[in-house]
Amino acid sequence: MNRFYFAFLLIITTALMGSSFVVGKIGLAHISPILLAGLRFLAAGVLMAIFVRKYSHPHLLMDWIKIILIGLFQTVGVMGCIFVSLKTITAGESSILTFMNPLFVVILSTIFIGIRYTMIQWLGVILGCSGMIILGFAQWNNGTIIGLIGGLCWAIATLLIKKFNLTCSVWVVTAYQMLFGGFLLTLASLFMEDLRFTFNYISISSLAYLALFGSIAQFALWFYLLSKGDSTKTSAFLFLAPFFGVLFGYLCLDEPLHKEMAVGAVLVCTGIFLVNRSSSKNVNINKLTSE
Repeated sequence: MNRFYFAFLLIITTALMGSSFVVGKIGLAHISPILLAGLRFLAAGVLMAIFVRKYSHPHLLMDWIKIILIGLFQTVGVMGCIFVSLKTITAGESSILTFMNPLFVVILSTIFIGIRYTMIQWLGVILGCSGMIILGFAQWNNGTIIGLIGGLCWAIATLLIKKFNLTCSVWVVTAYQMLFGGFLLTLASLFMEDLRFTFNYISISSLAYLALFGSIAQFALWFYLLSKGDSTKTSAFLFLAPFFGVLFGYLCLDEPLHKEMAVGAVLVCTGIFLVNRSSSKNVNINKLTSE
């Protein structure tokens, strides 16, 4: 593939990732957060399940339980935390905290799996955590903590995907973890929040964008890029996602850019880049975090 075309698709993909936080923030003005997250992935999961119906599916009950467990962390944990955090912090801050997941992967896999990483990757973890602390000084509230929990859930889901080593297509896993996660979030919204859905152009268009572009198109492009290029080099550019989250938040929502936030964002993005840029001695962390 032409490298300029590849770079263009990479920018589009990470821009979609970052823009989802802004569109989610807009949608929250009309739809309660857990319900919005649930409907987003319920719709995306149904559409993707139709798309993958001809793929080989798991035959064992235990494999389906594993997919549900992945969805519990990847969709319910990550996405539920994102939308709840957006109630009290900016779209830019939420994107930065969520995309700290590669840093958490390094820490968790070192403690629980015994994987060894390079000094460059540990430098990335130190820089990223320093950036998180600085962001905390700028604004530390429930939304900040929830955003961090979302990044941690993403890291746990990443390690589960590695541990389970499911033989079915990644498209099948993606489709059904979205579907199960979306169903659980929608069900949870009935008991955990005051349901609110204002039916208008903004709410419907926000939901449609998040399901079609922020979920399906984003995953399709990302997996396509991983299949066409080196996963290590490709995943190194995940740091662009929180960059676009901050940029679109500033341009579309007039979110302020405080000095502390700018410094923290630079450190976190640098940390994400370093962690993803250098391969682990025993496992390709870049491939894991892109799942």
